[in-house]
Amino acid sequence: MRPEPADDGGQAPVLVAVAHGSRDPRSAATVAALADEVRRQRPELDVRVSFLDLSAPRLPDVLAGVAAEGHRAAVVVPLLLGHAFHARVDVPGEVARAARRHPQLHITTAGVLGGSPLLEAAALDRLTAVAGPLDDPGLGVVLAAIGSSHAPANAAVAQVAEGWHRKFGWAGATAAFATATEPTVPQAIAALREQGAERVAVAQWILAPGLLPDAIARSAHAAGPDVLRAGPLAAHPAVATLVAERYASAQTPAASRAAG
Repeated sequence: MRPEPADDGGQAPVLVAVAHGSRDPRSAATVAALADEVRRQRPELDVRVSFLDLSAPRLPDVLAGVAAEGHRAAVVVPLLLGHAFHARVDVPGEVARAARRHPQLHITTAGVLGGSPLLEAAALDRLTAVAGPLDDPGLGVVLAAIGSSHAPANAAVAQVAEGWHRKFGWAGATAAFATATEPTVPQAIAALREQGAERVAVAQWILAPGLLPDAIARSAHAAGPDVLRAGPLAAHPAVATLVAERYASAQTPAASRAAG
């Protein structure tokens, strides 16, 4: 991989990963573990963790600290799987405010994690861990996400599930959502059984554990104790590789012009 462009001080821009945040401490611990995996893969990078809400440290505080240390450049990498409200509004808003407060710090925002084969590889790896080999025509798969009021974000999850169905030739695959839209996980499980699925597994299109992922797991179990349940993507090595890729891509001339 090519080296990242240096800031004015001769250092690579600081990588500031930002997650949504949660009252569940497992979420912040998972984000910290993911940052550790990025550092393991890319020890030359200065990686910081931040949150939009509910957990500390918050993104504005981390960017203020980066500026106070004398760094001249930072890349904010949203640990978000879709281009929904947090990616479209919250992150750009916080970055714009930080840029006004710290004009000496050039801040670039990377793309969200969704849309990468690396993210799908991580989710399929988690699925394989509970379902076994995926070349099973009797398998039905639910790809469970949080859900959004932004329809294109939900459609992107559905497209991933449809792509898996075509690739593996399962009895069926469908997206399901914990909030904001349908189908719910139980509805999706029932539909797959109606389509002839002999086994049903629920994969999570979710980064970290928390209240809603727990609710997804409970609803899947309630739909049938034989339903297989994969865990969140968490600190999977492929996700860490993707974080570093988003960081690098944000520093291309085209990305920099778009961010400006």
